[in-house]
Amino acid sequence: MNALRLLALLLLLALSACSKPAKPEKERPPEPKAEDATELSDMIQKPIDRAKAVEPQVLDAAKQEDAAIDAQTGGGDTTDQPPSGN
Repeated sequence: MNALRLLALLLLLALSACSKPAKPEKERPPEPKAEDATELSDMIQKPIDRAKAVEPQVLDAAKQEDAAIDAQTGGGDTTDQPPSGN
């Protein structure tokens, strides 16, 4: 009789374990904090703004360097000319 009770208890436990789980309550995602988003976007945007501010100076320096190289080499583009070697 003890074995029958044990078997019934195990069967009851097995059936209760196989039952459909209860649906969780719908959770709302946390509200984003504008301060954190602003700080993060500022940290990302700052190096971009600095690079944009320096870009004209870099381009001007490159033009001056190209002009100096052209002045020293005769001012022509030598990549399109065939090599002379006879």
